[in-house]
Amino acid sequence: MRRRAGLVLLAFAVFFAALSPLLRWYAFPRLAKIPPNQYQETVLEARPATLLDYTTLKAKKVDRITIVQTLKGNVEASEKIERSAGRDVVVWDALSYVQGPDGKMVSKIPERYIFDAHSQAPVHATGEMVDGDPVRREGIEFKWPFLTEKRDYEYFDAQTRTSSPIHYKGTRNFRGMEVYYFEQTIPWTKVPMPKSMPIKGITAEQIAKTGVTRWYTTKRMFWVDPVTGAPVNGEEVHREELRNAKAMGMSEDTVTVFAGHVKMREDYVVSIVDMVKSQRVLVLLLTSYLPWGFLALGAVLLALALWLEARSRRPGATAPDPAPGPGTDPAPTPA
Repeated sequence: MRRRAGLVLLAFAVFFAALSPLLRWYAFPRLAKIPPNQYQETVLEARPATLLDYTTLKAKKVDRITIVQTLKGNVEASEKIERSAGRDVVVWDALSYVQGPDGKMVSKIPERYIFDAHSQAPVHATGEMVDGDPVRREGIEFKWPFLTEKRDYEYFDAQTRTSSPIHYKGTRNFRGMEVYYFEQTIPWTKVPMPKSMPIKGITAEQIAKTGVTRWYTTKRMFWVDPVTGAPVNGEEVHREELRNAKAMGMSEDTVTVFAGHVKMREDYVVSIVDMVKSQRVLVLLLTSYLPWGFLALGAVLLALALWLEARSRRPGATAPDPAPGPGTDPAPTPA
């Protein structure tokens, strides 16, 4: 009986030991993915800031500039691309909407970001764009891969339409979470005019014809949860200029369009941290808690099976034959 129980325990030990690496290396890469219908809104502010006053064509100090960033999953577009790509794809329709202290629009730049739902690697398909211009992204944008590594990544910059390294700068503690801190600096670069201008009747093409050019630089900072790959905080030290501005009748040849230290609003930081903390538990279940738990359970079951086997092999472990009872004829004695 003990030997049979030991064999059963040994079978379960082998099962759980084999299930441990399967969960981590087979199930997790297939189950962990970004849902195609995700919606997220984030509000960032620069307090104070410098902003171009288009009525006077001069830069002035303002108490606040607000940037509303939205990411909306386009399920219909993702399903269409999946049929030709043969893999799980997410399509995010993003919008960066900048408004001044009076609530009026300063600029708005739409994007369509197409990427692999599991690895977050870009997927090149029709519709990939920034502000209506077709682009071909390399690297990541908005989100890091699951189980982010301590290394540099290629990060796509929507203003310049190019990718460059975003550097890992170490591990930090942010709101009780261990996060990875990344930095990227974009040097002064000539960038296209936004297609949506704050002055009605004036288009980007008309400004370009005057010879005025738009230049941009930024220092981008992210605090990233390494388990989910989701940024829990983001900041930018951002600056934009118009150069050759006298061609438009401005008093100076270089005029600041926007300058400020952009930070995520506190209520959105709290909301995002809470959301990421809940999501990281699901990832850890597949990458750590269950694999290690099943491995430990397999080891315990194996030890118990070996113990039962050892007990069954001890001298005297087999019970002696019962003595003859009353009325039972004794065995015949050989002659």
